Amino acid sequence: KRNFRRLWITRINAGARLHGMSYSQFMGAIHAAGIELNRKVLADLAMNHPDAFEAVVKQVKK
Repeated sequence: KRNFRRLWITRINAGARLHGMSYSQFMGAIHAAGIELNRKVLADLAMNHPDAFEAVVKQVKK
């Protein structure tokens, strides 16, 4: 479990940095915006559905 969490965080961090945010900024903004997506789902979006991940990032940046 620990290894998967680390993998998910790495993938989310890579996706967030493509949009000018760090992992911690992104996760803080996600929680502040009230978006209830877990790390597993966010990592999947970042890797396999970049358009959907970009939409989440844009929603968070508002």
